[in-house]
Amino acid sequence: QVQLVESGGGLVQPGGSLRLSCAASGFTFSNYAMNWYRQAPGKERELVASIISNSGTNYADSVKGRFTISRDNAKNTVYLLMNSLKPEDTAVYYCNAYARSFGRVFDYWGQGTQVTVSS
Repeated sequence: QVQLVESGGGLVQPGGSLRLSCAASGFTFSNYAMNWYRQAPGKERELVASIISNSGTNYADSVKGRFTISRDNAKNTVYLLMNSLKPEDTAVYYCNAYARSFGRVFDYWGQGTQVTVSS
């Protein structure tokens, strides 16, 4: 059974930091690209950061220089370190695992964790 369990969200003041974690199980973690998405109220879900199996990373322009994605394949866990948080970072953050193999797409989602940036 595939599971992605996010943790680490919460309320933080502007300029503060949070680290999100996503613990994965039920699939071969190292074979998957791992992504963090977010969805703010009234907005579409957007891709925030990605990390592929060999640790190559990509970031949305809005978070470059502030967020860092990393993964620990031994622990089947992906992290998102968020620094210099802004009110516009407020959203539900979702962990995603994605892979393609022989024409099949494997696409798994966590339940989300709320991040609120407010004074």
